[in-house]
Amino acid sequence: MSKPFTCDVVVVGAGMVGAACALYAARAGFDVAVVDRGPVAGGTTGAGEGNLLVSDKEPGPELDLALLSGRLWAGLAEDHAEAIEYEAKGGVVVASTPDGLAALEKFATGQRAAGVLAEPVTADRLHDLEPHLAPGLAGGVHYPQDTQVMPALAAARLVRASGARLFTGHTVTEVLRARDGSVRGVRTDRGDLHAPAVVNAAGTWGREVAARAGVGLPVLPRRGFVLVTEPLPRRVRHKVYAADYVADVASDSAALQTSPVVEGTAAGPVLIGASRERVGFDRSFSLPVVRELAAGATRLFPFLAEVRALRTYLGFRPYLPDHLPAIGPDPRAPGLFHACGHEGAGIGLSTATGHLIAQVMAGATPDLDLAPFRPDRFPEEAA
Repeated sequence: MSKPFTCDVVVVGAGMVGAACALYAARAGFDVAVVDRGPVAGGTTGAGEGNLLVSDKEPGPELDLALLSGRLWAGLAEDHAEAIEYEAKGGVVVASTPDGLAALEKFATGQRAAGVLAEPVTADRLHDLEPHLAPGLAGGVHYPQDTQVMPALAAARLVRASGARLFTGHTVTEVLRARDGSVRGVRTDRGDLHAPAVVNAAGTWGREVAARAGVGLPVLPRRGFVLVTEPLPRRVRHKVYAADYVADVASDSAALQTSPVVEGTAAGPVLIGASRERVGFDRSFSLPVVRELAAGATRLFPFLAEVRALRTYLGFRPYLPDHLPAIGPDPRAPGLFHACGHEGAGIGLSTATGHLIAQVMAGATPDLDLAPFRPDRFPEEAA
């Protein structure tokens, strides 16, 4: 840029959350720019499975966010379903033991009270939903509201639909602030972008972007691997996972955790997860983790033992200590808004996040109470 670029809002991050923030800000009438050091969906979004889930969330602020997001995704799908590979296929959570099933059904009862469709499935009916499931499972719960998109396509489509000016290959080196402390844009390694509002949608790098504004936000990366099979005729109809996946999502442990998650895709390959571990930004391949994923998947779907895995990839989920994202204005830096820390749920929660951020920037009352998501809720030593 030969001279500073000026707009109303600069969104830092061209992943799914940043794309949604750009779209809803533009719909609210703001002139928007999106800046990212890499390409669109080049980080966590590009390594995601595209899940839009309510099934793994207990009643509370995150589930409220997921339900709002699901409604917004359904609205976007009216115009973009094919382009983003939107599939309203539902999810099936299965338990292998009677005790596990009792815990799952108790969890689902609480979700139903919060507005989730959660339908009990007896052991003898599981194969009506998933004919290729392993025998001997105790039962499960069917979640019709679980859906899926292809995340890289969805992020690109939403950025395009926003009409935002896109600055890829620009690394943010500073969040510019006036003498009174208010934000006035960002400095990149290729020039300045001036704006009275900056949205930190930098995913796993949200901590660093916050620090460049002089505030703390304790976002940490949580690594996960995904196995991708050869293309197959559709044999896995839903997103299917074992009940202990919910406990892994909620865990604070830094150690490796794996639980089988299996789903087909519109393009044919089956995606197999899920693993979680806090190892910083270590991108090393781990054969033991991949073996555990494969073993867990074949326990759920024995036919996968005869299917070739074509590749594996890894990504980093942006993790905050209380498992809730940071969404909303930062009182420590007027004009700075945060939209990060969604861990593994960023694709699903992105639309509600962008919608709420746009409402606050426009001076409207947000559809959800943002107090649980306050960016300044953590003690400074944690940040």
